[in-house]
Amino acid sequence: MIPCEGTGSSNNYAYLVTDESSKDAVIIDPANPPEVAPVLKDAVESGKINLTAIINTHHHWDHSGGNKKILSQFQDLKLPVIGGKDCEAVTKTPKHEESFKIGQKISVKALHTPCHTQDSICWLMEDGDEKVVFTGDTLFVGGMFALTASEEPSLIEQGCGRFFEGTPAEMHTALNKTLAALPDDTKVYPGHEYTKQNVKFLTTVLQTEPVKKLQAFAENNQQTQGKFTIGDEKKYNVFMRVDDPTVQKATGKTDPVDVMGKLREMKNNM
Repeated sequence: MIPCEGTGSSNNYAYLVTDESSKDAVIIDPANPPEVAPVLKDAVESGKINLTAIINTHHHWDHSGGNKKILSQFQDLKLPVIGGKDCEAVTKTPKHEESFKIGQKISVKALHTPCHTQDSICWLMEDGDEKVVFTGDTLFVGGMFALTASEEPSLIEQGCGRFFEGTPAEMHTALNKTLAALPDDTKVYPGHEYTKQNVKFLTTVLQTEPVKKLQAFAENNQQTQGKFTIGDEKKYNVFMRVDDPTVQKATGKTDPVDVMGKLREMKNNM
């Protein structure tokens, strides 16, 4: 079993992952030290965990911007920072599909998914038959990374569906080749809680039963992390259904990369 504790106010998630047998643990994307550090300090001092590393999904401040402050509060542990090359205070960037262990049982594999940022990494973790993936801002439940006028107004004005540091082709590869290749029962732990907003867009493109079920769940639950799988995403996430005739009709495109780009543009302008 992989115990995952999500911590964060607003819509941000940080995750504490612990190998139960050894108590070795990592903290993923501790961007808000005033919230995260007290939780970690209590767990470390009480002997509940042996904190061994900080792991980041990408370099944006709301994911890796708390690294230095966390390190300063746990100087004695000499924690490595494992993440993309541009993450704050990073000390190790694993190669694509490079693996390492958390404690004795949890295996971790780095999946490079450049697009949202060029240093984006999703982290696949396995313990026996249990599989989870921490997707940062690459994949959300029912969607992909957000792009709003407040984040990048010039791109919204252009209405061009740009992908921050990447392209529609890169996002197609990230979602529909790299992540879609994971076992269908892999649980998804994204970097933000955007499901309700994502559903609003999904329903403009698809009105299928899987979309309706996700909508009902989102309306009745504030948090959706770890409740859905890669297999679920393939059923309702339009960004992972670029070959679906209904999605293609909505975009007016047929080539998968063109469909991806048009979907991004449509969501930007929603």
